[in-house]
Amino acid sequence: MSDDAAPWLIVGLGNPGAEYAGNRHNIGFMVVDLLADRIRGKFKAHKARAQVVEGRIGPPGPANRRVVLAKPMSFMNLSGGPVTALRDFYKVPVDRIVAVHDELDIDYPTLRLKLGGGDNGHNGLKSMTKAMGAEYHRVRCGIGRPPGRMQVADFVLKDFSSAERKELDWFVDRAADAVECLIAEGLERAQSAYNS
Repeated sequence: MSDDAAPWLIVGLGNPGAEYAGNRHNIGFMVVDLLADRIRGKFKAHKARAQVVEGRIGPPGPANRRVVLAKPMSFMNLSGGPVTALRDFYKVPVDRIVAVHDELDIDYPTLRLKLGGGDNGHNGLKSMTKAMGAEYHRVRCGIGRPPGRMQVADFVLKDFSSAERKELDWFVDRAADAVECLIAEGLERAQSAYNS
């Protein structure tokens, strides 16, 4: 089980570069950006091919947790390399790693939190699981399925629609709240509060 001195590693999955910033596939980046704002942190380059912010999340007292927020800069399908390097650098047990990612099989804007499981065809999770096993937490941000005959790859690499953008700030805010709840109060409490 976890060493209490170890930080939590919160990994937002996405693709680096301005052209991807508003894509559905980048909702993980959006959530960790908001968490960084909340703790007044600025992302800095890390030798693990990632941008990181170190800080604390949670109320004062025993539920206040040391965290490392991270955005791998390797592109989605190679996320496992930077995440494993950060895990080793910060000495984080796998059950203290949280992947925040888009999820096709959940309707927009719905959240689901879980520990472990398959990758459901998600290349970022596939890469992480291959690198270090599946027993990390996931905050799954539902984006729904592509309309009509649109290919999945095209759908996830498109920006949220104007209708979706009306709820996007609320959705990202709620996902950030769910991450904070998971870290401060545990998975069961977070699931009962946020698994809508």
